[in-house]
Amino acid sequence: MSGLRREEVALLAGISVDYYTRLEKGRLKTASAPVLDAIARALQLDPAERAHLHDLARAARGETADRQSHAESVVVRPALTWMLDAMSPCPAYVRNAKLDVLVSNAMGRVLYAPAFDRADEPPNLAVFCFLDERAPVFFPEWSAVAQGMMALLRAELGRNPDDEGVNQLIDRLAEGSDTFRRLWAAHNVRESPAETTLIEHPDVGTLLLALEAMNIAADPGLTMVTYAAEPGSASSAGLSRLSQLVINQQSPLA
Repeated sequence: MSGLRREEVALLAGISVDYYTRLEKGRLKTASAPVLDAIARALQLDPAERAHLHDLARAARGETADRQSHAESVVVRPALTWMLDAMSPCPAYVRNAKLDVLVSNAMGRVLYAPAFDRADEPPNLAVFCFLDERAPVFFPEWSAVAQGMMALLRAELGRNPDDEGVNQLIDRLAEGSDTFRRLWAAHNVRESPAETTLIEHPDVGTLLLALEAMNIAADPGLTMVTYAAEPGSASSAGLSRLSQLVINQQSPLA
């Protein structure tokens, strides 16, 4: 809740001003879950912000999330690749929490062609968004996309503050992007809700796509992202043209 003074937050949370001041300064090691929930209610935090607050407290206690380090090699199960390929003509890919695209179906690679033609291996969505000059054209609503990607990284760092891969990525983005540095200082976090994405594709034009991001239960830290267009819409016709591009690329005569 914006505009509340420190004393008012402490009163609403049922704790002393002195204790809240210590927590506000990052001394979360002794904060219990009920206290954190009371503060979250007082500040009217959304679910992502509430989870981030608990993640910070766990990190202060030396408890890390049960996730594989991004510095380690991640092997994507063959079943996930089979599933992605079976989902055509919907663009789909699997990413980790660092926003590396670990595996994608053909439609996903064609949809995100500018990201896939970079030298980064694996392709990283945040690197493309913040460090590629084509991104603001590819994403007509670039500001919102940039804020979303930055916030996802902020939430991941709260869960795994010592993850070397995430920290190296953040350093790279901060060094190369003034916008990232400004957004990072805002400390926003978010989940991956259902939403829509507007894309200006270099081959088929404007696409308004529904995006679904689904955590993979068997692989903690991995997320499957899929895109679809409203049936009968101009964007649906655009996806059909993308599908034809895939067919042409796979044809031996292409």
